[in-house]
Amino acid sequence: MGKIKNFKSQFGGSFQAKHESEYAHSPHWNGKKFVNHEEPKFNLTPTSFGGFIKNQLNNRSTKRPKNNLEITPFYPENWTKQLDTPKFIWYGHATLLLQLQGKNILIDPMFGEDTTPIAPVPSKRYSKNTLDLIDFLPKIDAIFFTHDHYDHLDFDSIQQLKYKSDTFIVALGVGRHLEAWGIPSENIQEMDWWETTYWENIQVTFTPTKHFSGRGLFDRAKSLWGGWVFQSNDHQIYWSGDGGYDSHFKEIGKKFKSFDWAFLECGQYNEVWPQVHMFPEESIQAGLDVNAKMHIPYHWGAFTLSSHPWKEPAERFTQTARHNNVDYCTPRLGDIIQMHEEPRNDHWFEILT
Repeated sequence: MGKIKNFKSQFGGSFQAKHESEYAHSPHWNGKKFVNHEEPKFNLTPTSFGGFIKNQLNNRSTKRPKNNLEITPFYPENWTKQLDTPKFIWYGHATLLLQLQGKNILIDPMFGEDTTPIAPVPSKRYSKNTLDLIDFLPKIDAIFFTHDHYDHLDFDSIQQLKYKSDTFIVALGVGRHLEAWGIPSENIQEMDWWETTYWENIQVTFTPTKHFSGRGLFDRAKSLWGGWVFQSNDHQIYWSGDGGYDSHFKEIGKKFKSFDWAFLECGQYNEVWPQVHMFPEESIQAGLDVNAKMHIPYHWGAFTLSSHPWKEPAERFTQTARHNNVDYCTPRLGDIIQMHEEPRNDHWFEILT
């Protein structure tokens, strides 16, 4: 019974009739689902499906590292130095611990070992015992979620994190999953595209992406997806969120002028779904569009969710960054990165197989 209960819990909160009225105020809700400005297309057809499966199965030795990727342990004494200077730790894929104005922010904390807990074939993480990392994290002032996909919103992680924070700021519709997993509704704030909230002297804006959502067969696009902008008196930080390249990046750049750090989705791309995940060259272009001073790739380094070699996203990203003469940083897993002290040209992944 325990396994069955846990399996059902993985889906999160079910979409109900009451949610239709709750989402009706959003200009991005069409009465049945949330929609993009332009709906993305998938290039998978019945005739191409066989080739897609073959491509997924080929070259498996390069699709994940031969050895587990080590994560630098968390050192509290280093994290609490210079609280007036932004810093972050990347834990692989889309999980980030960010400190801004001395506040600890956790974005898409998927510390679990598998992004396909309801599927017969697992997608195992490149690093071991990552759920244990939660025990060593500092007090979290707020947890942010971009959307409800399994590689971003993880049931097992929430079971431990719900004791670490009492503030959850999430995409519109994601709150029902957290409530189903024991987070009080008063601790959850949902946001629509371009909506802004003021939290702990930090201005937070939820920004558009070109993507989709859903955790089961019947809830596709029943919650929103997007990215985050964090603004303090002295700094602006952009988290792109999942999604394909589109005009929203130039719109964000026009609205916010520039960013000290731009964390740019880069990984799990495929010719079959070119409009829902950016290719590395598009990630750099997105950074140029938003006028990023520092380009940082994420959505790689933890899971194999597409057919490309595991380190190809970083290789293509850094090559394109150098070609465009832009500053970039490819942080090691678990390292504390402080603003203006970012490691340059640390291609740590190149020496791994």
